[in-house]
Amino acid sequence: MYTVLVAGTNLFAVAAQELGDATQWFRIAALNGLTDPMVFGLVTLQIPNVDASQTGGLPTA
Repeated sequence: MYTVLVAGTNLFAVAAQELGDATQWFRIAALNGLTDPMVFGLVTLQIPNVDASQTGGLPTA
């Protein structure tokens, strides 16, 4: 786990950049106590470790 500083983005974009999978945004939200995927202002987020088994409910090929 590590932290990132983000501004004016959304958790989908953060998950895509940091975890390589936008569907894992819910993991970032849960870790940070968030329910809204939109990020307003300057926010420090905890980012979970990459977990390839977490697919956001989407089947893997």
